[in-house]
Amino acid sequence: MSISFKPVTPAIGAIVTGIDLTQEFNADDLHVIEQGLLKHQILFFRDQAITPQQQCKFAAHFGSLHVHPIYPVLPELPEIMVIDTHEGFLPDNDNWHTDVTFIQSPPAAGLLAAKQLPSSGGDTLWANSVAAYDALSKPLQDFLAGLTAEHSVSKSFPASRWGKDPAFKERYDRAVAKYPPVNHPVVRTHPVSGKKALFINEGFTTRINELSDRESDNLLAFLYSHVSRPEFTLRWNWKVNDLAFWDNRITQHYAVADYLPERRIMHRATVNGDQPF
Repeated sequence: MSISFKPVTPAIGAIVTGIDLTQEFNADDLHVIEQGLLKHQILFFRDQAITPQQQCKFAAHFGSLHVHPIYPVLPELPEIMVIDTHEGFLPDNDNWHTDVTFIQSPPAAGLLAAKQLPSSGGDTLWANSVAAYDALSKPLQDFLAGLTAEHSVSKSFPASRWGKDPAFKERYDRAVAKYPPVNHPVVRTHPVSGKKALFINEGFTTRINELSDRESDNLLAFLYSHVSRPEFTLRWNWKVNDLAFWDNRITQHYAVADYLPERRIMHRATVNGDQPF
């Protein structure tokens, strides 16, 4: 059975069939998947009872793997980040964000596997930042092209939560010291496709450097609202053993926190990326 892609929406996403990620696959399969990712920005694989080791092995075909500096990880396999949210560990990713933009070279891709799900809810939304950029007027595109924005780890991981918890304080303090705020272009260019995308996100972006505080706040508010317009997005209703593989350079996502007091456990592998330009 050959690999095929069924689009989820016209703007973003496709469901992949014809491959079992728990089995061996060849270079041709990987190339087809890579091309599918370039076209659809995010790929969904159903019924993949993948182990953490298999998830890492698949992810590593696309680059070296990132270890999150703050979030819990599997002790025996730190390349797997554990997102285990419940009443004792509340969700904090229920905002539009691009993963780990607080470092000089943010991740290229993320691979998220559903391990335990609530009886309902817990969906994730993704947005196509290329489509959002393309929908802007030419004068606004030209204006944004010369701007840079600051991204900070402490915006999405505030000390009020992470810095006071004894279980995370040491990791948190070390991460904040290691990763001071960084600047990225407001519009980045995809290193493979050459397409331009908005590269600001509510989770980590703090301000646009070339503007006054008031101008920055208002422009960012518009861009955050614009990129999350329904026509640029999809909403994924998870099933156990789903795996999502997305291009982190040109997408944003939002994990809906509507399932408490039930529990949701996800495993994420993250592929290292390049410095935005």
